[in-house]
Amino acid sequence: MEVALPYRIDAQRRLCIKKDLIELSGWIDVLAQINEEIDSLKIIEKQLIKDSATNSFLVGIRRKNTLVMGVLCNYEKELNTEYEYGKKEYNVQRAKEHEKKRTVFNELMNEFTTIKKKIYHQLSKYERK
Repeated sequence: MEVALPYRIDAQRRLCIKKDLIELSGWIDVLAQINEEIDSLKIIEKQLIKDSATNSFLVGIRRKNTLVMGVLCNYEKELNTEYEYGKKEYNVQRAKEHEKKRTVFNELMNEFTTIKKKIYHQLSKYERK
């Protein structure tokens, strides 16, 4: 038997979930942009750098980007369902779950930044003949 939450608690729960959804939407947008940027970096690698290790790293980061995008899209679906139909109070456990998703996103961002720096460093060595 489910007990309806008092209005104030339900309003607070919805507000917190909405905040998480807004932040999540931003993360998903960034991952979509990263996917496009990876396309450009792969062209640069193929035409100028020609380094198999860099190519492998780009393929790996694209795979990870796709996996993280899938995880975040599923999480978005869960949050939307919880926002509409959920009855559980927004608590520390739910906040920790959101923080785990943020950590996954930030780790991917750090890896992507690392590969971009590596490619830019390799490009800085490039000399036109």
